[in-house]
Amino acid sequence: MRDTIIFGNGLGMALDPNYFRLMPAMENAWSDSNCLDDNQRRLIQNCLQAQGAGDKPIGEPDLDILHMAVNACDFLDTVANDDDGWLTDDGKEFPLASRRYLTNVAWYFHRHHHVLPESFLEPLFAFIKETKSHVTTLNYDNLMYQKMIEADILNGFTSGYLVDGFPDSGFQDENLKRKFGNNFGYYLHLHGTPLFIEQNGIIKKQSQRTPQEIPTKHLVLSHVRHKRTIIDASPVLSTYWKFFTLALRESSNIFIFGYSGLDKHLNELIANQASGKNIQVIEWSGAGKQNERERFWKTAFGNDFESIELTLTQLDNILEFTEWTRN
Repeated sequence: MRDTIIFGNGLGMALDPNYFRLMPAMENAWSDSNCLDDNQRRLIQNCLQAQGAGDKPIGEPDLDILHMAVNACDFLDTVANDDDGWLTDDGKEFPLASRRYLTNVAWYFHRHHHVLPESFLEPLFAFIKETKSHVTTLNYDNLMYQKMIEADILNGFTSGYLVDGFPDSGFQDENLKRKFGNNFGYYLHLHGTPLFIEQNGIIKKQSQRTPQEIPTKHLVLSHVRHKRTIIDASPVLSTYWKFFTLALRESSNIFIFGYSGLDKHLNELIANQASGKNIQVIEWSGAGKQNERERFWKTAFGNDFESIELTLTQLDNILEFTEWTRN
């Protein structure tokens, strides 16, 4: 059987804990003169201030406010018609402004000079090539994605060890189904990427070489309580989560690498599929004491834990982990 590896934001944090944080990404997008025009900036400021927040977004509580306001505008726009518009011009502009801002935040994580060490990648890639184990990511950076392209682990629709469902013609769930003797695993951006855009109703993935900063709906960059809603509203992300369930079902081991454990929607899915499997959590030693963190993870995956084997590995630098082996 294959295994499934889940990578969280800890991958970037292990390289540069100052850079790979939400607050500097949000600050960078807000100060970027190419991101928002004066009116779009005013709309976001007015929205936040009306809810008792500050004059610029700085953290997840602000993303919560923006998300609810965008949903309200989008809903009112769907009930309007040519003769009876329910939104002002500002109301129509607000969702676009918010998505431009959030996409810019995601690009902050995507555009950087950091590179994962070969001492970490070599044993990981050897394991993936041998087992075609599935890889899923929760973060928006391209630390793992770009390196897998360079290593030919991701190489086209059917020829790579892993596929992501994106040939040049655009995304379709059929592209993830194994046919004609194909035996690939999956690479799933569970929370999306700024590379995913829509053109004429088709969801495409931009080239890593010449991407444009185009606002996208296919990003789960929000307060945790809205993430499930965003996933369900995106054809590509909702499909990814369905195939993530399939990936877990056919896996004997689940590696959880650099993930905080705070996404309830992810924890519930893992708990539903984890019976009889080994879960190996690899996290930073600064997350807490071993026994406390073991209790945390068992609670995260539910109370009925008798049939699940969990191993917690804590390291000062999680990029020193190389034990990609089957139990």
